[in-house]
Amino acid sequence: MPATLIYRLIDQLSELTGRMLAWLSLLMMVLLCAVVVLRYVFEVGSISLQEAVTYLHASIFMLGAAYTLKQDGHVRVDIFYRNFSARGKAWINSLGGIIFLLPLCAYIFFISWDFVVQSWDIREVSTEPGGIPAVFLLKTLIPIMAINLGLQALAEILRSAMVLVETADD
Repeated sequence: MPATLIYRLIDQLSELTGRMLAWLSLLMMVLLCAVVVLRYVFEVGSISLQEAVTYLHASIFMLGAAYTLKQDGHVRVDIFYRNFSARGKAWINSLGGIIFLLPLCAYIFFISWDFVVQSWDIREVSTEPGGIPAVFLLKTLIPIMAINLGLQALAEILRSAMVLVETADD
């Protein structure tokens, strides 16, 4: 399978995820407004609604990391990078992905695995009365984030490698 096909498929997955998360952001905002109105206008509190906002926020943050990487939206110190040629940027991006990002994703995945399995074993629920009885699902987002971010890192490395191959004569 050619490298361009691989990174395009991964990009499509990240793009689809990002678009779905945009709708979750809207839902989170609506729920947050509902929590505020219920509490301060009607003097009614809802732990499950508050936790739903937290669950949505965590989902958007963790599942949106790969989309943000695809959009080049992560924080970067551009003091030197912005002045590099396309080839220099490709070297930085590919080496950064290989040396830092992929190992970080692997570390997050492996360090969270037992944590998530244990949560599934006991079907962990909220400690709050009236809370969402699905903490184990929330914790499952941690290794999923690592996989998604690792896949997008692979796509970025392949894209940078293609730039290096195409500009090899320069």
